[in-house]
Amino acid sequence: MAQKTKAKAGKSTRKKSTKRPVRKTAKRPARQPAPAVSIPTVKAQFLESFQREHAITAKVLRALPTDQTEFRPHIRLRSARELAFTFVMEQNLLTKALTGQPFFGGPPTEPPPSYRDVVDQFERDYVALVDLIRSSPDSKFQETLSFPTGPQQMGEWRVSQFMWFILGDQIHHRGQFSIYLRLTGGKVPSIYGPSADEPWR
Repeated sequence: MAQKTKAKAGKSTRKKSTKRPVRKTAKRPARQPAPAVSIPTVKAQFLESFQREHAITAKVLRALPTDQTEFRPHIRLRSARELAFTFVMEQNLLTKALTGQPFFGGPPTEPPPSYRDVVDQFERDYVALVDLIRSSPDSKFQETLSFPTGPQQMGEWRVSQFMWFILGDQIHHRGQFSIYLRLTGGKVPSIYGPSADEPWR
């Protein structure tokens, strides 16, 4: 009996731990932050679109047959030469918006008598206008100007808003001019997609 008691007394009274050993895991590398996305400024966005649209407009103007510059599809419509001068005048409006010149006043501006002179002025003024846009501070595009918003109605425009409006009007009249090309037998170039005269396949 004494031997059994001794044997029991010799046994450890500590309880076995039921916790599982902690497994050491390799540390995951820290997640790298996503690269910063550079958002173009209002000026940069406009300039990119303006240059792209100008190249298309110039291509359309050069496609008019040289013997059809005075073509007028209707008595109430402008001739091809007069319509082409619209693009010159629109670039002039953009220049005035950036330089603060008055939009109105003075004698009306008449188009040159030669269609070639109209296209040359359009190209020449474009180069000067691109330089002006690039040199203008970004803050200029947030300023406001006064320009008609309807019949006998003036309103305030943000400069950037006005410039996009004029570019949209150029695109509108370019579509009109492409009809003149078709009616005069000229080849209508690709504008936003293939045309019958300039297929993509």
